[in-house]
Amino acid sequence: MDALYTVVYELRTIAEMADKEMSMSGRVPDRLKGAGSFLMKVFGTLAGKGSKRVGALYVTCQLFKVYFKLGTVHLCRSVIRSIETARVFDFEEFPTRDKVTYNYYTGRLEVFNDNFLAADQKLMYALVHCATSKVNNVRMILKYLVPVKLSLGILPKEALLEKYNLREYLDVVRALRRGDVRLLRHALEAYEDEFLRSGVYLVLEKLELQVYQRLMKKIYIIQKQRDPSKAHQVKMDVVVKALKWLEIDMDIDEVECIMAILIHKNLMKGYFSHKSKVVVLSKQEPFPRLGGRPVNS
Repeated sequence: MDALYTVVYELRTIAEMADKEMSMSGRVPDRLKGAGSFLMKVFGTLAGKGSKRVGALYVTCQLFKVYFKLGTVHLCRSVIRSIETARVFDFEEFPTRDKVTYNYYTGRLEVFNDNFLAADQKLMYALVHCATSKVNNVRMILKYLVPVKLSLGILPKEALLEKYNLREYLDVVRALRRGDVRLLRHALEAYEDEFLRSGVYLVLEKLELQVYQRLMKKIYIIQKQRDPSKAHQVKMDVVVKALKWLEIDMDIDEVECIMAILIHKNLMKGYFSHKSKVVVLSKQEPFPRLGGRPVNS
């Protein structure tokens, strides 16, 4: 199988280099697309070849790299169906290296589909089974696992982000801890290009609701310290002032809308009194923890 692995790898990498040169010379790059078609035939051949089936996952991973490079990730689905539903494969028979790569790419696909529980499962598998000596590989897995964990309400330690040079997530995590909407927006703006290239920008943008939840929780805690009997009643003008202090200009109508969404998404328990402009919070667990669940699941 080593000879097959070498040929398949070289085919993909040489096709990538050929496409790069063709683009530079003004020609239409089509070598990688052709390599993908050939690899698909190789995959089909290996699928029914007894002991040689073990090479099918390696070919699959090379196909994923081709499809991600070409921006045709939808083509991954047919290969995934063959691996995960066909009875001819026993996933555990494949080499660990290939299983890690496979779960990394399928985890990324689940991130793009906002299927965070499945993404968490696959990326965690890749992380746990990835050799710790492969620092760059661990970093690439964490690059997608971190936004998944954040979406599930789980915040990583800053030391982990520093260790694997994922500084772009530092202020995102700090914003979530502090309930600082301004800091989250600044972080997204500062690393916008990188987040867009990775395909996680929209995932991170949706974290703003969690930041509002933490801001409301902070207001609630402060009110509880001052007057425990009225802590569960949060006036809208108090929220407006807190946002203004963060240099976020919003009127009461906009704040009302955010409160309604927080309640609807089960990020905050209570009800809104439109007449008195007050959110009346539940006296029991007013701010439910996500605890590994996606928002509104």
